[in-house]
Amino acid sequence: MPYASGYHAPVMAREVMDLLRPERGGTFLDGTLGGGGHAEALLERGPEARLIGVDRDPDALAEASKRLERFGDRFRPVRSNFADAVDEAGIENGTLDGVLLDLGISSHQIDVDARGFTFRAGAPLDMRMGQASAGEASAADLLNTLDEGELANVFYRYGEERRSRKLARIIAEMREEAPFETSDQLLSAIDRALGPRTEPGDRARIFQALRIAVNHEIESLERALERFRDALAPGGVFAILSYHSLEDRLVKNAFRDWSQQCVCPPGFPVCSCRGRALGTTLTRKPTDASPEEIAANPRARSAHLRGWRAA
Repeated sequence: MPYASGYHAPVMAREVMDLLRPERGGTFLDGTLGGGGHAEALLERGPEARLIGVDRDPDALAEASKRLERFGDRFRPVRSNFADAVDEAGIENGTLDGVLLDLGISSHQIDVDARGFTFRAGAPLDMRMGQASAGEASAADLLNTLDEGELANVFYRYGEERRSRKLARIIAEMREEAPFETSDQLLSAIDRALGPRTEPGDRARIFQALRIAVNHEIESLERALERFRDALAPGGVFAILSYHSLEDRLVKNAFRDWSQQCVCPPGFPVCSCRGRALGTTLTRKPTDASPEEIAANPRARSAHLRGWRAA
């Protein structure tokens, strides 16, 4: 796979570069740097391009910085949640020629049991992308402190789990006996709630829902979209890879609204909105990975790539 490493395999690297067109030169921002695969592709394809690489995970930032050191001062690493990247990197409005967000988690985060993203036996229930130094609640903290209604909402909203109330009730019962600490306990709760026909996909979906809640992923995306839009220069491109229906819906709706001349409510007598389109949607439908890439990288199976260009 192009630009894959032992740390992570970037999804749809060629398609992403075709949207961003780093050969134009200018300043780009990768808000989810990961192992640096997309960043390396960008800097190679655009010899006059500069890149600000952002990640909240110190392991990812260290790995990518080592990988990209050959590009010298064309690459600048910044440790931050992507939602705060514009402020943390000191970026002014109208100065970026392209932004990339590759949402979700990296291969490395899944592979390292100690990070707690996996449902392999004995893994700690952590799931914090920023690790413990971020001072955020872990997956275990949420399982042990949220009330039943809040837990059910996490599993229903982020995991589309129709048995969310039953699962939340079982978790509340189990934590009375012993606090949740490892994946085994959550797997046991899932099996009890979902029954004997529980499949790996069900477990992955529920673990993913908990991870999204731990890292405030949907809220971060909601905060970030307009911040990155305003940071784009005229002609700048915003490319996003999403892996969850809620993420994809947020991105689709934002790109659609920004591309419309009028966003007043239907039937409104006089236009009182901005009265102009802020840019153009580049992908009327999301771009999906090829069958060949999906066969080589299972993560690509659920990926949706969307692009938007500022006016």
